[in-house]
Amino acid sequence: MPRFDDNILLLTDSYKMSHHKPYPPGTEIVYSYFESRGGKFPDTVFYGLQFFIKRYLCGPVVTMDKIDEAEKFAERHFGNKDIFHRKGWEHIVEKHNGFLPISIHAVPEGSVVPYKNCLFTLENTDPECFWLTNYLETLLVQVWYPMTVATNSRAQKQVIAEYLKKTGSDLSGLPFKLVDFGVRGVAGMEAAAIGGSAHMLNFQSTDNVPAILLLQDYYSADMPGFSIPAAEHSTITSWTREKESDALKNMLEQFPTGLVACVSDSYDVFHACANIWGGELKELIEKRDGTLVIRPDSGDPATIVCQLLQILVEKFGFSTTSTGYKLLPPYVRLIQGDGICFESLTAILKAMEEKGFAADNVAFGSGGALLQKLDRDTQKCAFKCSLARIYGKNVDVYKDPITDPGKKSKRGRLTLEKTEDGYVTITDGLGDPAKNVLVEVFRNGHLLKEWTLDEIKARCDVA
Repeated sequence: MPRFDDNILLLTDSYKMSHHKPYPPGTEIVYSYFESRGGKFPDTVFYGLQFFIKRYLCGPVVTMDKIDEAEKFAERHFGNKDIFHRKGWEHIVEKHNGFLPISIHAVPEGSVVPYKNCLFTLENTDPECFWLTNYLETLLVQVWYPMTVATNSRAQKQVIAEYLKKTGSDLSGLPFKLVDFGVRGVAGMEAAAIGGSAHMLNFQSTDNVPAILLLQDYYSADMPGFSIPAAEHSTITSWTREKESDALKNMLEQFPTGLVACVSDSYDVFHACANIWGGELKELIEKRDGTLVIRPDSGDPATIVCQLLQILVEKFGFSTTSTGYKLLPPYVRLIQGDGICFESLTAILKAMEEKGFAADNVAFGSGGALLQKLDRDTQKCAFKCSLARIYGKNVDVYKDPITDPGKKSKRGRLTLEKTEDGYVTITDGLGDPAKNVLVEVFRNGHLLKEWTLDEIKARCDVA
């Protein structure tokens, strides 16, 4: 039984199955592009196209069996056997051995490009398959997801770096300051893998196993993400409230060295920090070979973090950074893993600064806001046709809706060029091909350029 995502003919919007008919007679080439038209963040990190190409487009992806399956589906779905373009798909099998006759040019993955710029282009290489370009829009526009996660994650890394510097903290731990807690909160394991892999362009701390596997399989990664032993509420509350201190002590004894994280708000986080961690277990923590990371998991994050830091510096003492901020001893830290997003993370770090605490006292964990609380409109991602060749003549194609000027699309062949002032997209075929930074990454069923995770991370590094 074929899986729902194994037939490229069916990985599209229903209406695109009919689009071989409406194009003008004589259409030979359809040339389209993908961009971020605007959005929450002024720059976008381009990432994820390579996964979609390798996963769905490479090799002989069109077969007679898949054509038969798609034709039967379309006939029942539309109630009309003439909608499906069997002849066109058979042409791909007969002339191209099932390899998709398309070319994709893209900016190198990891590039940080201001919005309103072209990020990749797609066109057919066989005039008989002009309809194929935008047939693939549905699948390839899904690159919005890893791109937006990478952009959101990088923006948070910039904020953390800013406050680390401002409060006199070392940047060496920056790659471990934001942990991916998001697997359970997304729509499926592939979404977890795709989104989580994007986060690891910026950070090495993750609890997202599928994301690590994706980077190993598709981006030549070794071990791109790391985690530490950690408690959850069930491992603490199963000891009962009366034995909470025994539960917390057990974590220190079970993991006597290295980093260990322990959720501490099962009952009263202030009591746990002041009287258990900072009282009964203080000497054990101080003598332990490693760092205890205390995790609150409820309440207003900015308020709770500062309250707990005040308790901990009173119990464990502190040193002063070069810029005059209080820093806990290296054997104890906090991690705030509840309610973390770009806005709340910024608010926490600002509150800490105002109360005199160094940013290095705290790490963060994010789940839903990192991988799920975003959509295609976060960066206003769109795929539009900008040129067609009809009876041998190039025709500029564009939309310009009077009701929304922001949706005006680009015209003609495009180049993405890098100047002293940054990236600029040249339209109407007026660009200089020698300056075009868009690289042909796919042609006629074959991946032409493969980026490694290390190359991608180097392009979007903020430190």
